[in-house]
Amino acid sequence: MSKLVRLAGAAMLLALSALPWSAQAQRSFEVADRPVLDDRYPVRSTAFAGGVTGLSDIVFSTIPGYRPLRLDLYLPPEAMRAKPRPLVIYVHGGGWSGGHTRHAGASANFPDVLAALAGEGFVVASIEYRLSGEAKFPAQLQDVRAAIRFLRDNSARYGIDPARVGLWGGSAGGHLAALAALTCGVPGIDSRPAGSECVQAAAIWYGVFDFPAMMAAPDGAPLALLGCTAGTPCPEDRIRAASPLSYLDRNDPPFLLIHGTADRVIPASQSATALERMRATGIPVEAILMPGLDHSLIGATPAETRDGTVRALNATFDFFHRRLAAH
Repeated sequence: MSKLVRLAGAAMLLALSALPWSAQAQRSFEVADRPVLDDRYPVRSTAFAGGVTGLSDIVFSTIPGYRPLRLDLYLPPEAMRAKPRPLVIYVHGGGWSGGHTRHAGASANFPDVLAALAGEGFVVASIEYRLSGEAKFPAQLQDVRAAIRFLRDNSARYGIDPARVGLWGGSAGGHLAALAALTCGVPGIDSRPAGSECVQAAAIWYGVFDFPAMMAAPDGAPLALLGCTAGTPCPEDRIRAASPLSYLDRNDPPFLLIHGTADRVIPASQSATALERMRATGIPVEAILMPGLDHSLIGATPAETRDGTVRALNATFDFFHRRLAAH
């Protein structure tokens, strides 16, 4: 052994002996009986006005080959948690290809909006889903249903009344929320037994109901969602499966529809058609059509945008109070 190697080894032993811990120390760690794939990083808690607590980035679905799907949860004030509270789940928009859990239309601070709803006695969740660039339909609907089931399965943990669940969504999220509300008990959409995904109310802002009528949209978003390309016929059964109007049934939950009459992205005729068809089917439904407002309830002036958005939010909060009876 060379002198250089002997000197290096001696220096290493000297360095180890100077460490503030003993190599012989016995440490104790919690070990499961199988590999643990869940995200165990502590959930971040945020205090909102009025005693509302926000829990961010809770993983609700882990699907091999995809990113974990997360939700934000808003819990009502401690004084309201003595008994289980109704749940409202928000599904974001973004053309099925973008968006996130913390935005909606022109709301300047949407987490504060969701916290305000929680402050009135609801547990509120805002959920992710796989985007059209990640997976094709019906993956997005499966994800919404997975979120409903996750929250129901954890109702005791989060203080949720599993018999009082509402869905709320705008634009692409409105389409998915409507689909989830209308496919209660429909088999074959996912691998879970049908029925545990049912909800009791749905508020849909400028959503898509008649999917075939949207297939020629200039942005190509409906085609991308279904995995189709321009110039190539898309299978009719795939289009029909993505259309909420395909699933109308007199046993469906009550709906609130809100739409601007000047919407250039999703025409107001989408909600008008849904209103007519739901009434004919016997589904409890109410609608607010806002004159002159474009997509996302954007008006010709900031004042019109503000007035339309505030009116829609108040109507939505009141709808959930009536239909889910939060006291």
